[in-house]
Amino acid sequence: MKPFFVTATGTDIGKTYVTAGIIRAARQAGIDAMGIKPIMSGYNNSNPEASDAGALLAAMGKPVNEQTIAAISPWRFAAPLAPDMAAIRENRSISLRSILTFCRIAAEAAPGLMLVEGVGGAMVPLDNFYTVRDWIAALEIPAILVAGTYLGTISHTLTAVEALQARQVNVNAIVLSESLTSPVPPDETAYAMAKFAPRIPIFTIPRTNNETAFKRLAWALSADELEEGAQRL
Repeated sequence: MKPFFVTATGTDIGKTYVTAGIIRAARQAGIDAMGIKPIMSGYNNSNPEASDAGALLAAMGKPVNEQTIAAISPWRFAAPLAPDMAAIRENRSISLRSILTFCRIAAEAAPGLMLVEGVGGAMVPLDNFYTVRDWIAALEIPAILVAGTYLGTISHTLTAVEALQARQVNVNAIVLSESLTSPVPPDETAYAMAKFAPRIPIFTIPRTNNETAFKRLAWALSADELEEGAQRL
């Protein structure tokens, strides 16, 4: 089963929420699923449970402690900034080559569905030369693009899709995670967006009562059913 890279149109959109939701739904359906979060900014080592990696570990049914956090998130920074800026605050640097090696080893060891959760949005810098988009392109795995349903999300999402496709990244799905404030229902946003991205399946995740939505998405990923032209709203 091939791995997927979970990226987003920006920060605080819902990457971890969606990644953890997919893992939890897959495991409940008896599907092997795991996730890694190689880079974390804004990490507080006194409260690992509240971190993104902590959420992924909880979804995998694993204990949350410094050892398990380090196993899925080796590059951790205290400042809640873009990775390049956060690393500078600690006189550290990020090696894309090392990140790629870590991700490939994890993918090879995964028995089933494996999700690589990125950091920030698709164009967030990792260092002076590379962005998250470069990371995804180098891994040569399909992307799941997480977006919100706030006013303006259609423009942000289509811009991110074009940026990823410009580097030959295959966007296998767009996941609309319902924002706290949405001008219209998520399905209406999905319908409007689909006209401009007709070959990318679109899934919507409501803020509440979303177990069925996550199960549908987890099953599509695990069964490799994300075929071009099939809109799943």
